[in-house]
This record gives sequence, structure tokens and C-alpha cells, in this order.
Amino acid sequence: MTKRLSANMEDYLEAIALAANEQGAARVTDIRDLMGVKTPSVTGALKVLAEQGYLKHEPYKGVVLTPKGRRAAEDVQERHAILSQFLKNVIGVSSKTANIDACKMEHTISKETLSKLHQFLEKQKIDNSAS
Repeated sequence: MTKRLSANMEDYLEAIALAANEQGAARVTDIRDLMGVKTPSVTGALKVLAEQGYLKHEPYKGVVLTPKGRRAAEDVQERHAILSQFLKNVIGVSSKTANIDACKMEHTISKETLSKLHQFLEKQKIDNSAS
């Protein structure tokens, strides 16, 4: 069984996905800047994620997510998007606050709660389009 990633490691995968260029590679400096951390922190995280099969990191060639890493990054991005959308559109918090709070919540929300939020948002879309 695969060990659950820490919130910090999930954030790294999300940052790598965001920083990836057209070839799918992200630079350490871009990841560092997105995360707001120092380079040694990035290289340490990359080492751990590579050992767990989430990415490949070749110096001077960049960081590339493996299929496993891509799935994990997409999962985090989906959780973030659903939470952010709910916070902005249903509760009415500002985009900035929704983004900050979604970032914190995306790591701890249960699959059941996320699924129910997603269903609620989809129902809202249908109800709003029928009006």
C-alpha cells in the first residue's frame, strides 16, 4: 500500500505541475519561487518524491512527473478547485481568501465530503442554468 503524501509533498507536486513547461519539465528555480522556499528544501523534497516514484529529476534537464506523480498532482489540483469554487461561489469569500483556505483544506478533506461538495456545485450549475 502506498503511504499517503504529506501536505508539503502534495504542495510540491502541485507546484511542479504548475511550473512544467511545454515539454512537461519544471525547473528547480521555478518550483522554489512558487513554493517560496530555499533551493535546498526543493532538492530535498524532489529526492523524496523521486524515491517514491512520483517524479524523475535529472540535473540540468528538469523535473518531470511520472504518471503516478501526474495523477497525484491532478488530484490535489481538483480538490483545490472544488474547495475554492465552493468558498467563492457558495459562501462568498474573496478569491484570495478562497485560494488560501482551499490550499489548507485540500490536504485534509475526506473523499466523501469532497464528493458531496462536488455534487452540490454541479447541482447548483444545473439549477442556475434552468432559471
